[in-house]
Amino acid sequence: MRRHVQAALLLLTGSAVLHISVLSQVYLRYVKEGLRPFLVASAVLLLLLGVVGAVRDGLPFAPRRTAGEETDDERTDDGQAADDGHAADDEHQHGHGHGHGHGHGHESGPRVAWLLFLPVLALLLYAPPALGSYTAARETDNAVARVAEFDPLPEADPAPLALSGFIARVQQDRDRSLAGRTVLMTGFVTPAKDRAGTWYLTRLVVSCCAADSRSLRVRVHGAPAPPADTWVTVTGTWHPGGGSALGTATAPVAIDARTVRRVEEPVNPYQDTTPLLP
Repeated sequence: MRRHVQAALLLLTGSAVLHISVLSQVYLRYVKEGLRPFLVASAVLLLLLGVVGAVRDGLPFAPRRTAGEETDDERTDDGQAADDGHAADDEHQHGHGHGHGHGHGHESGPRVAWLLFLPVLALLLYAPPALGSYTAARETDNAVARVAEFDPLPEADPAPLALSGFIARVQQDRDRSLAGRTVLMTGFVTPAKDRAGTWYLTRLVVSCCAADSRSLRVRVHGAPAPPADTWVTVTGTWHPGGGSALGTATAPVAIDARTVRRVEEPVNPYQDTTPLLP
């Protein structure tokens, strides 16, 4: 890859990162919200490097050598050979200089480097979607923080809860505040292959970026499964089963659905937030 193409790649990459982090909120599909300033700074740095490279190499076209044009190395080598007065050395040095200049003029690097344009064009033309059911189906843990004391459930009926809040109350709340209460939660659909007639209401949460995502899943009973990755709001009550009591570590994280309503994907799909009441 020629140097002027490298400069163009830097400019395109900087523009793509700036596009997803400033002109839109697409960056939330890949990293958490707090990393936005670092993305903007990286984009500005890439643009500056691209501009410097463009000015240095003469974008959009690199300077070309004519057939009779000599490089500085050739002229230097020829001059040294003339001073020494050795014709053979003069011919050797000239040939060496010409070969050296010729190599630089056609240096292009490995062709595989052109593949670097693909992710840049993807960000500019088609941003890949956030992680979904494919990722969540391969994770089994519902790791939530230990809660020392739970606040009272909202008085609203149904009570809006984040998935992490529901999971924590099911397996940690000794006061069994979920008993007999109808709750409302939002997430996307993940098929359940281990038990027919059920599916998972799912959220993926991240600590830094999509690569370290972990899933929060609540098994849904009593409602047909919408298509995978569909965002829905589910209302229902805790589903007992397996002989484990509510408020114990082995209590089933499940819900008997009363209603399932499709909703739009949130702007930040990796943030496990309490849904708003309709």
